[in-house]
Amino acid sequence: MRQPLMVNAFDPAMAGDLDASTQVLLARRQRVLGPSYKLFYEVPLHLVRAEGMYMYDAQGNRYLDVYNNVPSIGHCHPHVVEAIARQAATLNTHTRYLHELILTYAERLLATFPPALSNIMFTCTGSETSDLALRVARNFTGNTGVIVTETAYHGITSAVSEVSPSLGRGVPLGAHVRTVPAPDALRSPDGDVGGAFAASVEAAIADLQRHGVGVASLLVDTIFSSDGVYADPAGFLAPSVDIIHRAGGVFIADEVQPGFGRLGESMWGFERHGLVPDLVILGKPMGNGLPIAGLIARPELLRDFALKSRYFNTFGGNPVSCAAALAVLEVIEREGLVENARVVGRYMRDALESMSAKHERIGAVRGAGFFIGVDLVEARDSLEPAPGFATRVVNALARRRVLIGASGPRGHVLKIRPPLPFSRAHADTFLAALDEALIETRDAVD
Repeated sequence: MRQPLMVNAFDPAMAGDLDASTQVLLARRQRVLGPSYKLFYEVPLHLVRAEGMYMYDAQGNRYLDVYNNVPSIGHCHPHVVEAIARQAATLNTHTRYLHELILTYAERLLATFPPALSNIMFTCTGSETSDLALRVARNFTGNTGVIVTETAYHGITSAVSEVSPSLGRGVPLGAHVRTVPAPDALRSPDGDVGGAFAASVEAAIADLQRHGVGVASLLVDTIFSSDGVYADPAGFLAPSVDIIHRAGGVFIADEVQPGFGRLGESMWGFERHGLVPDLVILGKPMGNGLPIAGLIARPELLRDFALKSRYFNTFGGNPVSCAAALAVLEVIEREGLVENARVVGRYMRDALESMSAKHERIGAVRGAGFFIGVDLVEARDSLEPAPGFATRVVNALARRRVLIGASGPRGHVLKIRPPLPFSRAHADTFLAALDEALIETRDAVD
């Protein structure tokens, strides 16, 4: 069953239980933004500033951020703020003029990728980049078929929403789209994650071809974040990529969430699988939240596309956004944030796995670096997902001023994804709060 993307949304029917000032803000929001925008948590947060690992509400309360990947190097990092201000005071324009900064940043960024991935096309958002990736793949292969996972999220444009099942039943998948189950080792009958995933990809290819649709691409988020966070065993994606190539398609790695060192072992999630993708999607974490994104590509995929398709993105790769993005790369390197994600992320995973001995509703802990999923179940013998329990735990943490999210097909997986400078002391604060939240929620339910 496909569920809406937001599994921890505020219920507007509960607005009457909130304080008067919050009700006024909600009414203003509803009046001008309409019904599509959703809010997190049972009690919405009115945040007014942020710094480092923390965000602050209108009353001055401090919240530990264990969720936001977009401010990847921490909120309002001074090196990024200074770079933005300096460039904004100098020049901001589009890419139809020569400018050294965009070239310097492109060279520095591409140096973090395998040599075969030597071109970048700049956009402003991950959704735009996903849309562009689909266009390039379709042009290169001459086919339209796309294979994604069952709870994937890749963006919100018209074309990309057709390959984003997590948006829910009200957003139909394209006729050219096939879904495959997530690589769930916990519920896999034989434990062969790579083999099972590859078999599903093969079946999807066969079904597309049976309906006269050629295969253009396999598109996956390399940490499977919306599906419930699946990282291991490293390398399990390789057989599926071989299969898609043999079928004439290309492999598109969505690195918006796992990229920029978040997984702690390397700069990019696909590297854990020993792969070199054909296309790589990047999003707003590259600018610490400023609108900059991009498509990394093998140059052979772009040659014919450039001949046939007029493409221009007015503010994709503008100097101010490039200044922010370059500053992000510099901070990641200078502060050793990839190694920090590995060391502190491992510490958190070990602690969570130890915690599972105390809390029987923890079915599994999985992930890599600073991307961890805690699979909550009704009982370990059945492994039945526990979405209601997960939602209550997320909100119990919010009451303790610790922010996380949830993912998975039923919203039963705690999604733990802090900014990259997250320290062991921050981790200890989070772990203590989670232990308390699990006890509170268990006692309330049981």
